[in-house]
Amino acid sequence: MDSADGHEGEARSLGTLVHDDDGTGAPPAAELPPIHRVSDGSEVSGPDSRRAWADAARPILEGVAGTYNATILDATLAEQVQVDSGVVSRQLSRYWIAKVMGLVAADCAGRDEPMLSALCIRTDGSTGGGYADAVTKARGEAPEDAEVHAAAERLACYQRMGAAMPNGGGRPTLTPEVAARRHRARSARGEPEFARTTCPTCFMVLPHTGQCDECE
Repeated sequence: MDSADGHEGEARSLGTLVHDDDGTGAPPAAELPPIHRVSDGSEVSGPDSRRAWADAARPILEGVAGTYNATILDATLAEQVQVDSGVVSRQLSRYWIAKVMGLVAADCAGRDEPMLSALCIRTDGSTGGGYADAVTKARGEAPEDAEVHAAAERLACYQRMGAAMPNGGGRPTLTPEVAARRHRARSARGEPEFARTTCPTCFMVLPHTGQCDECE
């Protein structure tokens, strides 16, 4: 599965946005508010910063969705939205990225679009606990299985953004990490092959027959 490390053509990184007392008039980083605008060092509130980051996340996630089965790590996305919005935080992104993805999910639901937030994953391949909460708030119904739900949403995102699809149009696909964990858990419980929800070879979600159409 492809993983995006930022969107194409972006040469800057968050490190280039750190202020220094270099004679330019910008205050030293230690004197800046915890969340601030790079342009002038002015303070930005938590809600305003999350809105700015959510707005910046949308085009990045749309770019990710242009490649079938691509995803982006939450830490990578968190860095990129700060670069693109010009609003940066000294707080670790793990404390706020889920709230930003919640805003993205709500925006997608309001547009009657598949959830771009499903493309944002953690290093363990999962969408994290915030995904199910965001879906529940945005659509009024909790997903029975957050990872299977996210796989279906990702497929819809790829289709909507015109990604080159495999023969047959593709299938909802768990990330390799999530699929591997579920495979090991089911094997440990001694469940038969047909009970597995994903193919252990290609990680495609299996139909009710238990036979993978892609690997036949």
